[in-house]
Amino acid sequence: MNWKIELVAIPVTDVDRAKAFYVDQVGFNADHDVQVNDALRFVQLTPPGSACSIVMGTGITDMAPGSQRGVQVVVEDAAAARQELLGRGVAASEIDVQPWGSFVRFSDPDGNTWALQQLPPRP
Repeated sequence: MNWKIELVAIPVTDVDRAKAFYVDQVGFNADHDVQVNDALRFVQLTPPGSACSIVMGTGITDMAPGSQRGVQVVVEDAAAARQELLGRGVAASEIDVQPWGSFVRFSDPDGNTWALQQLPPRP
Protein backbone atom coordinates (compact mmCIF):
# COMPACT_ATOMS: atom_id res chain seq x y z
CA MET A 1 0.00 0.00 0.00
CA ASN A 2 1.35 3.45 -0.93
CA TRP A 3 1.08 6.31 1.54
CA LYS A 4 1.42 9.68 -0.13
CA ILE A 5 1.73 13.03 1.59
CA GLU A 6 -0.31 15.38 -0.55
CA LEU A 7 -1.30 18.35 1.62
CA VAL A 8 0.50 20.23 4.42
CA ALA A 9 -1.24 22.97 6.42
CA ILE A 10 0.58 26.29 6.77
CA PRO A 11 -0.88 28.48 9.55
CA VAL A 12 -1.00 32.18 8.64
CA THR A 13 -2.52 35.38 10.00
CA ASP A 14 -3.38 37.06 6.69
CA VAL A 15 -4.45 34.64 3.97
CA ASP A 16 -4.24 37.13 1.10
CA ARG A 17 -0.75 38.30 2.14
CA ALA A 18 0.45 34.70 2.51
CA LYS A 19 -1.05 33.64 -0.81
CA ALA A 20 0.65 36.57 -2.56
CA PHE A 21 3.97 35.69 -0.91
CA TYR A 22 3.86 32.03 -1.94
CA VAL A 23 2.55 32.65 -5.46
CA ASP A 24 4.19 35.95 -6.47
CA GLN A 25 7.47 35.67 -4.59
CA VAL A 26 8.18 31.97 -4.01
CA GLY A 27 6.62 30.84 -7.30
CA PHE A 28 3.99 28.31 -6.15
CA ASN A 29 0.98 27.61 -8.38
CA ALA A 30 -2.41 28.80 -7.12
CA ASP A 31 -4.67 25.74 -7.41
CA HIS A 32 -7.77 26.66 -5.40
CA ASP A 33 -9.11 29.61 -3.44
CA VAL A 34 -12.61 28.82 -2.24
CA GLN A 35 -14.65 30.65 0.38
CA VAL A 36 -16.78 27.70 1.49
CA ASN A 37 -18.70 29.68 4.12
CA ASP A 38 -18.05 32.49 6.63
CA ALA A 39 -15.87 30.21 8.76
CA LEU A 40 -13.98 28.29 6.05
CA ARG A 41 -11.71 29.51 3.27
CA PHE A 42 -9.59 26.89 1.50
CA VAL A 43 -6.47 28.05 -0.41
CA GLN A 44 -4.34 25.32 -1.98
CA LEU A 45 -0.95 26.11 -3.53
CA THR A 46 1.58 23.76 -5.11
CA PRO A 47 5.33 24.15 -5.66
CA PRO A 48 6.24 23.70 -9.35
CA GLY A 49 6.71 20.00 -10.12
CA SER A 50 5.52 18.83 -6.68
CA ALA A 51 2.95 16.14 -5.95
CA CYS A 52 2.42 17.70 -2.50
CA SER A 53 0.57 20.97 -1.96
CA ILE A 54 0.12 23.34 0.93
CA VAL A 55 -3.18 24.59 2.30
CA MET A 56 -3.94 27.77 4.20
CA GLY A 57 -7.02 29.77 4.90
CA THR A 58 -9.54 30.29 7.65
CA GLY A 59 -10.89 27.32 9.58
CA ILE A 60 -8.10 25.08 8.24
CA THR A 61 -5.89 24.40 11.26
CA ASP A 62 -5.63 25.25 14.92
CA MET A 63 -1.83 25.63 14.72
CA ALA A 64 -0.60 29.09 15.68
CA PRO A 65 0.47 31.27 12.74
CA GLY A 66 4.20 30.87 12.17
CA SER A 67 4.43 27.54 14.01
CA GLN A 68 5.05 25.33 10.97
CA ARG A 69 8.79 24.67 11.04
CA GLY A 70 11.10 22.97 8.63
CA VAL A 71 8.93 21.99 5.69
CA GLN A 72 11.49 20.74 3.20
CA VAL A 73 11.39 20.90 -0.59
CA VAL A 74 13.90 19.11 -2.82
CA VAL A 75 15.36 21.21 -5.65
CA GLU A 76 17.78 20.30 -8.42
CA ASP A 77 20.10 23.24 -7.80
CA ALA A 78 20.23 25.02 -4.44
CA ALA A 79 22.22 27.96 -5.82
CA ALA A 80 19.76 28.56 -8.67
CA ALA A 81 16.78 28.23 -6.30
CA ARG A 82 18.40 30.72 -3.90
CA GLN A 83 19.00 33.21 -6.71
CA GLU A 84 15.40 32.84 -7.87
CA LEU A 85 14.12 33.55 -4.35
CA LEU A 86 16.43 36.54 -3.92
CA GLY A 87 15.37 37.87 -7.33
CA ARG A 88 11.74 37.72 -6.21
CA GLY A 89 12.46 39.60 -2.98
CA VAL A 90 12.55 36.62 -0.59
CA ALA A 91 15.21 36.75 2.13
CA ALA A 92 17.05 33.45 1.67
CA SER A 93 19.96 32.07 3.64
CA GLU A 94 23.39 31.35 2.31
CA ILE A 95 23.84 27.79 1.06
CA ASP A 96 24.56 25.37 3.90
CA VAL A 97 26.51 22.40 2.51
CA GLN A 98 26.21 19.16 4.50
CA PRO A 99 27.12 15.56 3.60
CA TRP A 100 23.38 14.84 3.12
CA GLY A 101 22.73 17.81 0.87
CA SER A 102 22.97 21.55 0.31
CA PHE A 103 20.31 23.68 2.02
CA VAL A 104 18.78 27.12 1.58
CA ARG A 105 16.33 28.36 4.20
CA PHE A 106 13.65 31.04 4.15
CA SER A 107 10.59 32.11 6.13
CA ASP A 108 7.17 33.39 5.14
CA PRO A 109 5.76 36.66 6.54
CA ASP A 110 4.37 34.81 9.59
CA GLY A 111 7.63 33.01 10.41
CA ASN A 112 6.81 29.55 9.03
CA THR A 113 10.17 28.14 7.96
CA TRP A 114 11.20 26.26 4.85
CA ALA A 115 14.31 24.41 3.72
CA LEU A 116 15.24 23.81 0.10
CA GLN A 117 17.49 20.76 -0.24
CA GLN A 118 19.71 19.84 -3.15
CA LEU A 119 20.39 16.13 -2.74
CA PRO A 120 24.02 15.01 -2.90
CA PRO A 121 25.11 12.90 -5.85
CA ARG A 122 24.19 9.25 -5.39
CA PRO A 123 27.06 6.76 -5.47
